[in-house]
Amino acid sequence: MSRFADKVAIVTGAGSGIGRAAAELIARDGAAVGIMDLRPEAAAETADAIISAGGRAIAVPANVADTGAVDEAVAKVVAEFGGLHVLYNNAGCDSSGSVAEATDDDWDRAMNVNAKGTFLCSRAAVPHLKASGGGAIVNQGSVAALVAVPNFASYCAAKGAVVSLTRSMAIDLAPFKIRVNAICPGTVFTPLMEPMLRARGGGDLEAGLAKTLLKYPIGRLGTPEEIARVAAFLASDESSFLTGSVIAADGGMTAQ
Repeated sequence: MSRFADKVAIVTGAGSGIGRAAAELIARDGAAVGIMDLRPEAAAETADAIISAGGRAIAVPANVADTGAVDEAVAKVVAEFGGLHVLYNNAGCDSSGSVAEATDDDWDRAMNVNAKGTFLCSRAAVPHLKASGGGAIVNQGSVAALVAVPNFASYCAAKGAVVSLTRSMAIDLAPFKIRVNAICPGTVFTPLMEPMLRARGGGDLEAGLAKTLLKYPIGRLGTPEEIARVAAFLASDESSFLTGSVIAADGGMTAQ
């Protein structure tokens, strides 16, 4: 039987990269998937790809940092598919600059999308997960929550908040059979990571990539599909004894 047969999932930031890979994988495994993304055309593209492959999906464009938009998007998915069992809080944004250089806007953007977005989407989803008898929430952290990344102070702080929020949620929601875990990916070449790589290389993408690879014992960056498989595992009953866990999917970066 498919891992997500008769289940309904929402994946945020599912218009591209890791989110799209996860949405497509979860859909192939039987779930009906709500595709949440800031960009309506990207959300529609992912939903159309899933439907074309024989799956079930609906595009629900929303800014994860906007309470009203999030509540409306989650309600639309539940109304369309009849419930909710899985939430993957994948949406995020980068924000460069040391604490001496970052602006108020840098800090606010990092916190609003990465931390507040995770909070708002989870808050909107929890009543529906409870109504379904339980479920799973997967939050997207980062290795930047576990080790210092130079000149990314706001991003590190925001992803650190996600990890702490994950542990708090796991304790609070366990009585309702809702498991909450976090993934802390290493560098994955996605549209989100390209500006960070360029910044690390002083504007040169290839230089930034070469410098980044020095951090990874595995000798390469991750792929969206690899992180998507971790997310699907944490969202499924295969990980039924995991809650409050923080999985570093980072090619050995934090093992050094």
